[in-house]
Amino acid sequence: MLRYCTRCLYPHTKPDLTFDASGVCSACQSFAQRAEVDWAARHAQFKEITGRFRSADGSNYDCIVPVSGGKDSTYQVLRLLEHGMNPLCVTATTDSLSEIGRHNIENIKKLGVDYVEVTTNPVVRRRMNKLALTQVGDISWPEHVTIFTIPVRIAVQMGIKLIVWGENPQNEYGGPAAASTDSTLTRRWLEEFGGLLGLRTTDLLEHGFEQRHLIQYTYPTNEELQRAGVTGIFLGYFFPWDGFTNALYAQANGFQTYHTVVEGSAVNYENLDNHQTGIHDYFKYLKYGFGRATDLVNNHIRRGRLSREEGLNIVRRHDGRYPNTYLGKPLAEILAEIDMTVAEFDAVCDRFTNKRIFQKDADGKLLRERDGTLVKLNYDNA
Repeated sequence: MLRYCTRCLYPHTKPDLTFDASGVCSACQSFAQRAEVDWAARHAQFKEITGRFRSADGSNYDCIVPVSGGKDSTYQVLRLLEHGMNPLCVTATTDSLSEIGRHNIENIKKLGVDYVEVTTNPVVRRRMNKLALTQVGDISWPEHVTIFTIPVRIAVQMGIKLIVWGENPQNEYGGPAAASTDSTLTRRWLEEFGGLLGLRTTDLLEHGFEQRHLIQYTYPTNEELQRAGVTGIFLGYFFPWDGFTNALYAQANGFQTYHTVVEGSAVNYENLDNHQTGIHDYFKYLKYGFGRATDLVNNHIRRGRLSREEGLNIVRRHDGRYPNTYLGKPLAEILAEIDMTVAEFDAVCDRFTNKRIFQKDADGKLLRERDGTLVKLNYDNA
């Protein structure tokens, strides 16, 4: 039986989530601690760090900003420009770039920055997407790996010592550059946030990939990182992070939102760049019983913009929908890009569905509502 947080809508199946004696999840507890943060002091620390890495003679970039073109990366670039930094923006090109995604990438360039897009071998990438989907249930595994590897590799190669990431996965610390010790990135630090899901880059060698195919998927060694002095910070450690506020800030500077609520989501301003994202989010729902709509609604509940009951109504309507389309592109066309049929996809879905949290009919078949959403076993207990 699923156990839900008493404040938000996260179930106990969310990886690394814990509950206190009152049934409040660790995500809500962490957010509550923000009220105790001295944000003015954090801002001063940010200015000290960026001042330390600013190129005095303009002979190199001050930092690298990994960007996707989304609302958050647009906000990151704007913040750094406001603080007088000269960033090099780096994109690890997404797998099935949408039209609106391309628009928003070009919009970041127009903010007044130099910009590098690195596209990995698309033939190899298609094979890798398919393998990751069938092996670990995540079509976006290659993209999530290169988000971390490519900006760091460029930093090492170009001698740029500071990388400014966006949201802080753990509010407890802001990254090596903000710490009194361990001031350089390490392979272990990056792998902690890289979302490898138990599939290592080296494992691909056992599936017909060659070492030459894996260059951009491989972290620099600790020796290379330390020799180059590359370090990093999370912008969300220094400024109170809020995706909705970031979206408003980005929109005021040319960022484009979708014309309707994104499929499987609850908003129109997030995950706009990759047609494969609907598949990625659907598999999270299959594995853990919650999807992207839950993530977004919880963010609004914690900030008082929605009540828990209002959020639950939204989640019931949008979460876990079968990804017939994403950003208007049919599933069959998205799957054709990785040489997979819808029937093959459905078989993979069934393999990764957590059978303990979804209802079955008398014949043992998983029940689906007419909109394609799986019926959760104890959904009403949320």
